[in-house]
Amino acid sequence: MTELRTAHTHGAWPALRVADWTGTRDTLHMWTQIVGKIRLAHAPLVNHWWQVTLYVTPRGLTTSTIPYATGAFDIEFDFVEHRLRIRTSDRTVRQVALEPKPVARFYGEVTQALHELGIETPIQDRPNEVEQSIPFPEDTVHASYDPHAAHLFWRQLLQADRVLSGFRSRFVGKVSPVHFFWGAMDLACTRFSGRRAPTHPGGAPHCGDWVMVEGYSRELSSCGFWPGGGEEGAFYAYAYPEPAGFREHPILPDSAFYSERNGQFLLPYEAVRTAAEPDRVLTDFLQTTYEAAAEHGGWNRAELEDDPHRWDEQRRPGASGRLSG
Repeated sequence: MTELRTAHTHGAWPALRVADWTGTRDTLHMWTQIVGKIRLAHAPLVNHWWQVTLYVTPRGLTTSTIPYATGAFDIEFDFVEHRLRIRTSDRTVRQVALEPKPVARFYGEVTQALHELGIETPIQDRPNEVEQSIPFPEDTVHASYDPHAAHLFWRQLLQADRVLSGFRSRFVGKVSPVHFFWGAMDLACTRFSGRRAPTHPGGAPHCGDWVMVEGYSRELSSCGFWPGGGEEGAFYAYAYPEPAGFREHPILPDSAFYSERNGQFLLPYEAVRTAAEPDRVLTDFLQTTYEAAAEHGGWNRAELEDDPHRWDEQRRPGASGRLSG
């Protein structure tokens, strides 16, 4: 019998109870840390560690192109065929099955595949930002993989990525891609005011404080999706540093709230999934929580925001201009 018992789909937004796939989620978290650390080992530093993240694809999650020697490679979690694929620029490919197996075995198979491809990749072989940091070669605790649950999680990410990308397009200041951070296992998009932030105190488990200092070196308003914090996961939004009045700011929808425990606004995933207009409900949450950060933080909104439809008329079929087709 599979681990998943009560998940079902409703339209484009699938239902997936956290309690039904916790074992798979925690194992997959460790697997994404391994792959993310491989990218970290080879990609040049980009501000706020943006070079280490994964990205949603039409089949799963990818590292995107990773430079190596005079070529490149990438790694993708395929949650349709349940394979991890490693592809190189010299046309060689290795695959690792995504199936129930301990983290130690997955780590060994990935390491062997990289060795066969001639990609030597020493990494710090234990997870970060988790309370129980078992070295990957020794981790036989996390060994679950329900392919149906993994597929539904990817479909959750597809929807979150789509709406977050639309929200991102409203901002013309410095803004991150919509990307998946394997440390906390969340999909995130972050806007910046353009000003420096006070030094972050750190404190993430099994993670050097200097990591957080880099990540939070500028004032920001961040939002995203995390497969925890609610019955089916939760959307979140926070500001660093949090300005006075932020947590009291009125936000939408009514089902969203400020969590003192988490230090951020939360919106249960199921409140979005079951809404008559899920995209609008989520966008309202993203917009009003951003406004809480920008208004109380004194951001120069006139310079940082613009209409994402500002060139629609010029882009229409038959219009003059180089981008009209």
